[in-house]
Amino acid sequence: MNYKIIAAGAMALACAGAAHAQSAGSFILSTGWFHLSPQDQSSPFTLVSRGGTTFNDPIANTGAAVSDADTIGFTGTYFVTDNIAVEGVMGVPPKFYLSGEGQLAAFGELGQVRQWSPTLLLKYYFGQATQRLRPYLGIGVSRVWFSDAQITNQSFISNVAILNGPTTVSVENKWAAVFNGGFTFQITDHWYAGWSLSYMPLKTTATLYTPQSQSLVGKLNSVSKADIKLNPIISYINVGYKF
Repeated sequence: MNYKIIAAGAMALACAGAAHAQSAGSFILSTGWFHLSPQDQSSPFTLVSRGGTTFNDPIANTGAAVSDADTIGFTGTYFVTDNIAVEGVMGVPPKFYLSGEGQLAAFGELGQVRQWSPTLLLKYYFGQATQRLRPYLGIGVSRVWFSDAQITNQSFISNVAILNGPTTVSVENKWAAVFNGGFTFQITDHWYAGWSLSYMPLKTTATLYTPQSQSLVGKLNSVSKADIKLNPIISYINVGYKF
């Protein structure tokens, strides 16, 4: 008799969980912590032009490395079916620090930039809607743009021949694919915990403008650049609430 009561109780709990699971029409808001780890690689700094003359002259043994970054993230997930969901992802723009490589390594940190990368994902959740633990795979697209880019190292500006004067920097905006995988775990009828890992193949160009670059013939307008592969691996640990 006791076993029947226990079995009936377990069935009731299962049914209660099913009524509040990730099923078609469910909407989940979550927040958590992003860690972005660029798998970066840089081309040499290249003098593009000076005084209106085109050079495209790479400076050997130069480049830039990009730091890791952490930030707060937010997602909104809507289940179109029990297994298919669309998700919007946004985070507080993280700040990345750029440091010199090769013969520029002695300068240390060169500058900094913030990255904006709102993302739209299409995700497939495995298993049944009633399962507490649900792994998923996703694919999507991100619009990546950069703000507050600046060179902060005055020694770098003053002692590198292709600059040698007050310098500003811009970073090219890009579209990027996003490959995503992870899982969610149902804690209560409405609360969830989750973890995911994403990869974003991303290549951009940093362009440096020196309008009064010192040269042997006086001050000239100088433009230089470096191509940077960021290719970040992004981890996200979060808690969410289902409406």
